[in-house]
Amino acid sequence: MNKLIVSLSPHVHSGDSISRNMYLVIIALIPALLCSFISFGIGAIITTAISVASCVFFEWAINKFCMKNKNCTVCDGSAILTGLLLAFNLPSNIAPWIIVVGAFFAIGVVKMTFGGLGCNLFNPALAGRAFLLISFPVAMTTWPVPGQGFGTYLDAETGATPLALMQEMFKSGNMKELPAVEHMLLGNTGGCLGEVCALAILLGLVFLLWKKVITWHIPVSIICTVFVIAGLLWLADPAKFANPVAEILSGGLMLGAVFMATDYVTSPMSAKGQLVFGVAIGFLTIIIRVFGAYPEGMSFAILIMNAFVPLINSKFKPTRFGEVSTK
Repeated sequence: MNKLIVSLSPHVHSGDSISRNMYLVIIALIPALLCSFISFGIGAIITTAISVASCVFFEWAINKFCMKNKNCTVCDGSAILTGLLLAFNLPSNIAPWIIVVGAFFAIGVVKMTFGGLGCNLFNPALAGRAFLLISFPVAMTTWPVPGQGFGTYLDAETGATPLALMQEMFKSGNMKELPAVEHMLLGNTGGCLGEVCALAILLGLVFLLWKKVITWHIPVSIICTVFVIAGLLWLADPAKFANPVAEILSGGLMLGAVFMATDYVTSPMSAKGQLVFGVAIGFLTIIIRVFGAYPEGMSFAILIMNAFVPLINSKFKPTRFGEVSTK
């Protein structure tokens, strides 16, 4: 006989679910996805399609043949989202087989090895990017120039990104002409698929906040920290350091702050913990960008702080329902 087990009150269903939140994030990524198609043409479409298809396939195959899981998680949208975010962290002219390798590492190694969604310690898409960057540094740092027409893919003309110019400024101590702010807002600069149009990312942020999928704590703390530290460096030596607005709008900072660092599984639970998490990511991002060998520091900063999330959660525990806070 089946027993009806009733838990303690309150019995309120918020309507939230894993699949709902995953697909809302996917919807929030649509403006940036369309901008990448406009900027990089067929290369962006091919890269995105291969990445999403590979992530979905590997999650299905591992669930079915390795984990023997009858309740396959492919339909919850998490694999699709990982595929989109992985594509957003890749240049549009990268070889298809490299994308498949990155998808396998993101899903097969980082996500499913730890037990699947909810058990992974690191963000799968960012870990996939880091793995590809270490394994294929030339392919991962060859950036197509946007606006070359819809038919270019592997033979696209390449050029320097704003972050590369910033790093050259720091090493040489000479002022470099950076792209105008409106170009970085609208996607007229080189870079990965998802990082060239900051305005599209901001639209996604507004949508996620409106739907209450994420809170403001992590994105705002990251952006404010980067603005303050970059601003102090710029005031100290404008010829050597980029202005804080350029630091925020360039590279993957906006993409990481809105869509990567806010991942439920790999970010802290409490508001105070999220603020600490965001400030640390912003600080590490500037340190890596300025003093590191690789111009971009956002992905590595998030992955580093992912490892500290259990420690942050133990320090900043949310108040249990019905418990009187003594803090």
